[in-house]
Amino acid sequence: MKKFLLLGIIVLVYSCSGVKRTQEALNSGNYNAAINKAIANIAENKTKKGNQAYILLLEEAYQKNTERELQNIKFLKKDGNPANYETIYESYSRLKQIQQGIRPLLPLYIMEENRNARFNFNNYDSDIIAAKENLSEFLYNNAVGLLQNARYKNEYRSAYDDLKYLEEINPNYKDTKLKMDEAYQKGLDYVVVEMVNNTDKVIPQRLEDELLNLNTYGLNNLWTEYHTNKLANIDYDYLMEVSFQDINISPEQVNEKQIIKEKQIKDGYQYVEDQNGNIVKDSLGNKIKVDKFKTVRCDFYQFTQFKSAQVVGVVNFTDLRKQQQINQYPLASEFVFEHIFANYNGDKRALDNDLLPFLQAARVPFPTNEQMVYDAGEDLKNNLKSILTRQHFN
Repeated sequence: MKKFLLLGIIVLVYSCSGVKRTQEALNSGNYNAAINKAIANIAENKTKKGNQAYILLLEEAYQKNTERELQNIKFLKKDGNPANYETIYESYSRLKQIQQGIRPLLPLYIMEENRNARFNFNNYDSDIIAAKENLSEFLYNNAVGLLQNARYKNEYRSAYDDLKYLEEINPNYKDTKLKMDEAYQKGLDYVVVEMVNNTDKVIPQRLEDELLNLNTYGLNNLWTEYHTNKLANIDYDYLMEVSFQDINISPEQVNEKQIIKEKQIKDGYQYVEDQNGNIVKDSLGNKIKVDKFKTVRCDFYQFTQFKSAQVVGVVNFTDLRKQQQINQYPLASEFVFEHIFANYNGDKRALDNDLLPFLQAARVPFPTNEQMVYDAGEDLKNNLKSILTRQHFN
């Protein structure tokens, strides 16, 4: 009974707080939020007594929102500024969308007033179509003007954004798609990628290929295009230079370590004797015996093969138009080869369990210098991806 009572109190508190938040949104003039909160609650169960407050709030919020939107539209039309077309179109669209959200809930009965909630619906289709035509023409003309007179890439990108929005609200309007493609191509930053080896070591070709395979980095930058092979018909904006400055490879080393192990192990058993040398028996007459131990020793010889490679470089970004370096990022990676094997002399039973697997291993060939540099490149690829993600040109 107590559990049900507690649950009921929690539901009541939550319901009251929801109504309070909706009322606060209405009072602060955030009518859309109030409408959305009310619709969400009423849609769950419009006949629920606890939702009566939401119906009243929805009725009031709808009326006030409609009045404010229409007054604002009237003012913007009177102002006559073509830049207002987008706001007018979106306002009419919102008004229609709100009506479409309320309509499936009707009728909404208000118990205390013994009436249905009143919503004065209007048909905004003609207004939306007219506003869309005005907006489409404005967006198109504005974008075409930018394409004809633009001097900077951000102007082409603005034209692209206008055309993209135009294509969304009014698909296939004139030659919008062709103009979009033109704006996109002119708004792109083209980056040529070069790799420079300033070390006295050989960079494995497959590492170079993998580092320069930018498709594997999952880049998602609309306005930047990287080329690892320079194209003659493109005027590149930036140079990205991956420069290897130093490659350090350690000598091949085999370090030996001797470990001496001693352990007491069970070696049969013996009977317990008393002070007189007689065998002691238990209460049932059985001879009492105890384990016999002996100490065993083993010399464990551990060998560690070790070799390391360190690759150090930088990534430089240069503005080719200004012939000026704009960014530099460090690039570094290290790979360590380590292999342990062992043998022994003595009684193997003295060894701890964690040492035994090394006895199964044997000496292996050291990786070549080229393989070491390639393995160090795994971290380089991750570092380069991070750099490309962070780099923004403008």
